[in-house]
Amino acid sequence: MSEPSSTAKRGGSGLALAVVYVTALFFIWAFVTNLVDPLIRAVGKIYSLNTLESNLTQFAFFIAYGVMSIPSAWVLSKFGYAKSILIGLGGIIVGCLIAYATLFTHVYETILVGLFVAASGITLLQVAANPLIASMGDAKNSHFRLNLSQAFNSLGAFVGGFFGSTYMFKGPLFEKDVVVTEALKASGLVDITTIYLGIAAVLAVFTLAVFLVRNTVAAHSPQTSEHAPSPFTALTSKWANLGAIAIFVYVGAEVCVISNLIGFLEQGQILGLPTREAGQLMPFFMLAAMIGRFGGSVIMRYIKATTMLAIFAIGASALCLIIIATKDMQAATMGGTFNFFGHDTPVTTGFIPGFAAVLIGFFNSIMFPTIFTLTLERSTAPASASSGLMCMAICGGGFISLLFAWAIDHFTAMDAFSARSLAFIVPLACYLYVLWFAIVAKKAPTHAIEEGVSGGH
Repeated sequence: MSEPSSTAKRGGSGLALAVVYVTALFFIWAFVTNLVDPLIRAVGKIYSLNTLESNLTQFAFFIAYGVMSIPSAWVLSKFGYAKSILIGLGGIIVGCLIAYATLFTHVYETILVGLFVAASGITLLQVAANPLIASMGDAKNSHFRLNLSQAFNSLGAFVGGFFGSTYMFKGPLFEKDVVVTEALKASGLVDITTIYLGIAAVLAVFTLAVFLVRNTVAAHSPQTSEHAPSPFTALTSKWANLGAIAIFVYVGAEVCVISNLIGFLEQGQILGLPTREAGQLMPFFMLAAMIGRFGGSVIMRYIKATTMLAIFAIGASALCLIIIATKDMQAATMGGTFNFFGHDTPVTTGFIPGFAAVLIGFFNSIMFPTIFTLTLERSTAPASASSGLMCMAICGGGFISLLFAWAIDHFTAMDAFSARSLAFIVPLACYLYVLWFAIVAKKAPTHAIEEGVSGGH
């Protein structure tokens, strides 16, 4: 293996700059992904949509993982890492421009198409960036580079949500008790589409910068194979299937909660916040996840991964139960006020379910990587096939969010008090599956993660 020595020779400032650009990709796709959360509330107001219709934005975005994972693997094997990154960035730019075109079409479906195209580009970036950042530089520092990239991913998620909530909700359309007019809707549409035009412009400049270091990226890329096993070959493995389902429901639970968190926090019996303030509180869901990720990674040096996953699944389930149990609670005053971004809010019993929903982010933190590695250690399919199947399962974010939205509309139609609280039955069921997965994984035989795994463990 002469690659490490050649890598060292080709290192220096050129490699360092390439590493910075590839690390920035993790921030970029998290930023764009988490813009969709405030977008749900924005398009709901602009197009007078019910909860299910608004959540089609998440469906259009996350279905790309299920549809485009295999084509992305083909693009990577055909064109290599450097060109694939440029193609992925191009996909995000085109998707943002399509979303901007909604300003002229005035059709909600245009935004959905733009989100699908942007998410397709993100899918390709995710397929390429993780193995690429691990190979760029000294092998002994690969874990550091991966963890640093994931930290920027968490930062991008927080910034994207906060940025979107601040600028998508800046107009009078989102003020409390406002009389919604066509003029206000048109102004709101200008605000959200201008954001996507700005992102397209910034990414165009960034793509040019990546293009200038494409040869350095290509020189430090892993070898690609034209004969990588299809993710569908992993369907023959019991544990690949169980792990894919766990990823499907976990991502679905996370997405459905954060996607509808603004509407939840706006309710009078919860926090009663204006849309903009509720939106600015929403990113703290992802901040809690970032804290849990760093803290959990340290604790897992002393506690087994299956035990940690079970504890965190119990924590998330307990918070869902608290929200469901307090569905009939009126907002009784507890005394004093709390200042949210310049808005004084009376402290009421609604703080309990309100902050329980935000705190779910903390317990989500370790679930994705832990489920991923537990599955790879138990799957009898090749590691790349099992990994591919789990990446496809990320599309659960689209399906479960629609189910959650349907539950809200269903309970609302039944005149159930706090329908948004009752709908937490959906993520509760998801977290209970993750808990079951952790329990059964504890007793299952394991093996080293490798490509040639076969047989019946």
